[in-house]
Amino acid sequence: MIRIGSALVSEDLLERQFACDLNACHGKCCVAGDAGAPLTQEETATLQSIYTNVAPFLRPEGREAIAAQGTSIVSQSGDLETPLVNDQECAYVVFDEHQRAFCGIEKAYRAGAVDWMKPLSCHLYPVRALELDELTALNYHHWPICSAACDLGKLQKTPVYQFVKEALVRKFGRNWFAALEAYDQNKIPN
Repeated sequence: MIRIGSALVSEDLLERQFACDLNACHGKCCVAGDAGAPLTQEETATLQSIYTNVAPFLRPEGREAIAAQGTSIVSQSGDLETPLVNDQECAYVVFDEHQRAFCGIEKAYRAGAVDWMKPLSCHLYPVRALELDELTALNYHHWPICSAACDLGKLQKTPVYQFVKEALVRKFGRNWFAALEAYDQNKIPN
């Protein structure tokens, strides 16, 4: 791991390639798994405050799940998460005509209905951020359902950190990202 400012960055973010291929995976990361998207305390308050403007962009099943569970939940392990529909997809997921999953919150954001894009954990994916005492550890989350994204990333030669640039800038700022980029461009090969 390398340290850039207040973050410990796994070298996988520099060495591995990734670029979502929604035509291949159909957004399974928003559907598969056994938990909702991780949230911060601040994000739970944001979700509650914007929900009225997001609701029209959601599927009826998502709105029903949110009505029953709330705009966020506390998991059995005590973590804050988005609620799920029937213990499957995120309640905020919407599908297009090709059954590809998209974020309903982001759809509302792109339509100008809200000024918050989506949870940072979703925006950062496949990077997972673990908040430590004074640092944030950034790790690449390898999941077999993203194999097409790995293949496309290799084809496009897109390092993981470049794929999630917008989210990293959102979390740490442009100067931090420039420092990470400079490190990657100037590192000495092993």
